[in-house]
Amino acid sequence: MCNGVSLSRLPFFLLSSTLSMEPTSNIPSATGMHLRRLRDLTDFEVASGSPDVRGWSVRGSDGKKFGEVYELIVEEQALKVRYLDIELDSALNVNERDRHILLPIGVAALDEEGDNIFVPSLTSESVLDYPPYVEIQITREYEEAMLKSLNLPLPSYKSNEFYDQSPYNEQQFYQNRRPTATDAFRRRTNT
Repeated sequence: MCNGVSLSRLPFFLLSSTLSMEPTSNIPSATGMHLRRLRDLTDFEVASGSPDVRGWSVRGSDGKKFGEVYELIVEEQALKVRYLDIELDSALNVNERDRHILLPIGVAALDEEGDNIFVPSLTSESVLDYPPYVEIQITREYEEAMLKSLNLPLPSYKSNEFYDQSPYNEQQFYQNRRPTATDAFRRRTNT
């Protein structure tokens, strides 16, 4: 707690500036700019054979719904989904600014039959301590904060290997609905 505010619910960039007195720049770095919302990439779409999970319910290990998939965060160059942008359920009483979180794609799994996504490492209660996502950019520090919240080891610092870790394995996420490894999204074809 800092001045009556739970530090776990502060956006990461505010938390880091609250805890350190180092000067901060108003100009964001290019770190994390390789990740984009799929809806912003007008030349791309969800690939056939891959379910479009936007709007699907997200449930924790307690079986309770804690949110819905709002957007897919993708790495355009690799044609891979890296994160699910989850909008937390209003019943959790989280303020509007903190209602989005990012989940690495490999920590979740698709329901075999229903339009549900399961996250075994979170519950409807523990998600309240998860770092919120503010749609500015995704820094390596924020990515590490997410992994720590999920009690996962931190991947290598080599940027080209960071997403080669299990939490970012989209095939693990899609395996119940897409048995073969294919791209989750693709460039639109003109018909």
